[in-house]
Amino acid sequence: MIVFDLVCQAAGHRFEGWFGSTADFNAQRESGALRCPQCDSAEVVKAPMAPNLARKGNQTLAPAPSVQQPVVGGTATPAVHEVLTKLAALQAEALQKSRWVGAGFAEQSRAMHYGERDAEVIHGQATAKEARDLLDEGIAVMPLPFPVAPPGELN
Repeated sequence: MIVFDLVCQAAGHRFEGWFGSTADFNAQRESGALRCPQCDSAEVVKAPMAPNLARKGNQTLAPAPSVQQPVVGGTATPAVHEVLTKLAALQAEALQKSRWVGAGFAEQSRAMHYGERDAEVIHGQATAKEARDLLDEGIAVMPLPFPVAPPGELN
C-alpha cells in the first residue's frame, strides 16, 4: 500500500489516502471515486510530500539535530502519546458498536451495499485488492489505524 497526502483544491482540506499504486490513485481520481471527505469535492490532488528514500543496509545515519523533545528508545513524546492513546480509545469504542466478520468482510460489505442484507457496522479482514475493488464499486471502506486481533485470538 502507498499512503499519499491529498488536498482538496476546492476548499484546501488536507487528508491522506491509501492506494495499491500510483495507477490506482490515478484511476480512482479519473473515475470520480476519489472525493474530499469533508466537502465531497472531486477536485483532489496529491499534496507535496517529502520523498521516502531508503538507505543501504551498510550505511549509518548521523543523528538528527534535536528541535523538540526527541523520540528516544521507542518512546513517543507526551503529545504523540496522548494523541495515539485518544485514537486507540476512539477505535476501541467504535469496534464495540461493530461486528467482526473476519475474512468475509468484502462479501458482507457488498451484500449490504447492494441491499441483499440489512446494513450494520462491521469490521474484518480484506486484502488490498479486495479493498480496492470495494472502493471501485463505490463501497465506503477504510483501514483501521491500529491492528485488530480476531475474537478468540486475544491473549
